[in-house]
Amino acid sequence: MDYGRLGKPEPGGYSTGAQTTEPNSTPNKKSKLKILIIAAATLMVASAISTAAVVVIRNRVNSGGGAAGMNDRRPSKAMSRACSRTRYPTLCVNSLLDFPGALAASDKDLVHISVNMTLQKIGRALSFAAEINNLDMDPHVRSAYDDCLELLDHSVDQFSRSLTSVAPGGEPAGSTQDVITWLSAALTNQDTCTEGFDELNGDVKNQMSHRLKDLSELVSNSLAIYAAADGGGDDFSNIPIQNRRLLTSSSRRREHEHQFPMFLSKRERRLLDMPVTAINADIIVSKDGNGTYKTIAEAIKKAPEHSNRRFIIYVRAGRYEENKLKVGRKKTNIMFIGDGKGKTVISGGKSVQDKLTTFHTASFAATGAGFIARDITFENWAGASKHQAVALRVGADHAVVYRCNIIGYQDTLYTHSQRQFYRDCDIYGTVDFIFGNAAVVFQNCSIHARKPMPLQKNTITAQNRKDPNQNTGISIHACRIVAEPDLEAARGDFPTYLGRPWKLYSRTVYMLSDLGGHVDPRGWLEWNDTFALDTLYYGEYMNYGPGAELGRRVKWPGYRVINSTEEADQFTVAKFIYGSSWLPSTGVAFLAGLSTT
Repeated sequence: MDYGRLGKPEPGGYSTGAQTTEPNSTPNKKSKLKILIIAAATLMVASAISTAAVVVIRNRVNSGGGAAGMNDRRPSKAMSRACSRTRYPTLCVNSLLDFPGALAASDKDLVHISVNMTLQKIGRALSFAAEINNLDMDPHVRSAYDDCLELLDHSVDQFSRSLTSVAPGGEPAGSTQDVITWLSAALTNQDTCTEGFDELNGDVKNQMSHRLKDLSELVSNSLAIYAAADGGGDDFSNIPIQNRRLLTSSSRRREHEHQFPMFLSKRERRLLDMPVTAINADIIVSKDGNGTYKTIAEAIKKAPEHSNRRFIIYVRAGRYEENKLKVGRKKTNIMFIGDGKGKTVISGGKSVQDKLTTFHTASFAATGAGFIARDITFENWAGASKHQAVALRVGADHAVVYRCNIIGYQDTLYTHSQRQFYRDCDIYGTVDFIFGNAAVVFQNCSIHARKPMPLQKNTITAQNRKDPNQNTGISIHACRIVAEPDLEAARGDFPTYLGRPWKLYSRTVYMLSDLGGHVDPRGWLEWNDTFALDTLYYGEYMNYGPGAELGRRVKWPGYRVINSTEEADQFTVAKFIYGSSWLPSTGVAFLAGLSTT
């Protein structure tokens, strides 16, 4: 993860080494084309949000608000109320005062104005970033720059959809939970972008830092204003969970009884358990030339953009090592099917030692909504000595990873953002090997701790929720926490912890899971002294096994032994990641509630 890129404190005191100077890197033709497309998209967004601003102003004028107070720099009562709910109230007031029509706006209009205003600022930041593409950059700077370009593009899309959903009288693009998810993801995008430059210097960093100034805070304010306007919180005000209840108890029972979520078609529900021979794939990838294409990259390139139907890519058995494999934002509803764990292997060996950001090291990445992977091994073979090296990175909303191996050492699985579900997977690693800021549930998975480097400690999770209004966290439900043989033989020298707080509001729970004896009796590890110990939410609910004894657990204010089924239920599939009933349509069997049967 990008923690302060090269100086990130590892458990046991290791860091990833010093930065060195590399030859200049220049963008290729494909990158230049991407810049032009982004620039055109930014202009279209600017036009759309300007029109939306006019609608808000006209609505206020027609209702008698007019331009009254436009020269008065004192905030209106509605503005003061809205900004008092944010984490950055001074910035909130000052930014809204500069927006036409805001002084005369109602509480409801201010939700729309806040999203609109922040979208404009993100669009301008993206446009500026595109303009400096031709500057000379060494490989590490280029990596951080490319991250920002991609992430700002994602944020423009997420805020555009949110704007449509909150616009007065418009046709919503998503539900309340969808908007919370998109705004939460946009905030994570900003963090990832800025953190990529943390250990770097030079003109590119300075220019990007100037353009990104206050942007993360503005996104946070938009999220807070929207969450408060929608009612905020949940049924348990003393539980810091910011998730909405969207399913009735009867609908949850029906979905549990059928073992499938309700949103998938019958065909899609069958796909995840159907034999490969019975599936009519759209593209077949085979290294021996007996398929549609020999490489996964060719298959992704030929997959449609913005597909509303499930597009299936079958990857036959073999080891596929290709550069920068990514299912991009526009490649929606793509499903990858392999021949099984250890048979279809997608691998890579990139690490931060190659002068890349953690975000850039992934052997395979997916950001297109509706991404599904089944029966595949994702691997990063860089090894423990290369430090951060991601096998699989997912930032796709409504993503499902089913019956897959995910193998690495440090930072194996990057659950970057949005809503994700992992079922029947095996995940291997050492330091922070499940990390990110998605709203993610793991069910019936085996989580394997490996032997780390000398003096290191194993930490299974590092969750980076930085804002109390984000609907994100890691829920590990009905899983097995096991030690690999090399660790088991030396576990007295290498303690393993359930997690440590990467960001201030880090949130992780283990429920009804089998915890092996290699788990340290304290359970959890500090990130840095007392950082986040008051604000994190770490919980354990009815776990079992030799590592589940609670008598010697940490005494942090934010740690809790969950005794209430109502509280634990907040972290189940039905409550934590359902949103608008997306999971049933994938066809993956799952537990909607707490029951493990």
